[in-house]
Amino acid sequence: MIIIIYKADINLREKLSSMFQKFNCTLVRSYLQGHMGTAWVDDLENPTVAQVMVGFFVFYAGDINSEAAEELLYNLPEHSLVIVKTDEWKKYIETIHKGRIDKFQRFEFKKNPEHLDRNHLQKFLLALPQGYELKRIDASLAEEPSLHEVSEDFTSQFDSTEDYLNRGIGFCILSHGQVVCGASSYSIYDQGLEIEIGTHPDHRRKGLATIVASALILECLDRGIYPSWDAANSESVALAEKLGYIMEEPYDTYYINYKK
Repeated sequence: MIIIIYKADINLREKLSSMFQKFNCTLVRSYLQGHMGTAWVDDLENPTVAQVMVGFFVFYAGDINSEAAEELLYNLPEHSLVIVKTDEWKKYIETIHKGRIDKFQRFEFKKNPEHLDRNHLQKFLLALPQGYELKRIDASLAEEPSLHEVSEDFTSQFDSTEDYLNRGIGFCILSHGQVVCGASSYSIYDQGLEIEIGTHPDHRRKGLATIVASALILECLDRGIYPSWDAANSESVALAEKLGYIMEEPYDTYYINYKK
């Protein structure tokens, strides 16, 4: 039996919003609000199960008993981070992708701007070590190869450099003309952005990530948007808490190498 899945269009976002209402995730909001990402469903009129993809993050919701649920679970990029909200979905993923998954925890933080103290963040900017320069990511830096060597995801979710400059925000730290650390908008949504941060291995443990993250957070607060933080490991948790974020909860995430 051939099961067909369909790429969702803008008219389905309202219906998908109710399906994904348990997700307090800015990446899901990015799609549902029309900023970036794609979605796939079992039916273009009355979907019962759906998949939302933003970058390499993939989210599932809806009726796990739908005939299209398994097909959607195979509709993955080669390397994916999959997030679901129910035990039923988790068990299904672990069954379908047995031998191809690594299960680990990411960490969600409370989304409250009152936790982010401007004076506290401003002090970090004063700690920039000698020989380093803090800059906003402009047109030339957005195309600077050393920026993308630190992290390909500083601008990857945007359609072009121009699109990034129009809709994204970022700061970086340079040493001898090369980007060695950065903090940027991985994705955007109506009320804010999701932070992507990275440091070149040769320049870690100097406080650079703290400084560049503080610059980005302060810029967001000045613009009245929220700089959302989601941590993939204990180091990211420690940095977030240093900046003022308060942990909400850990949650299960599946790394799936679909071509494995």
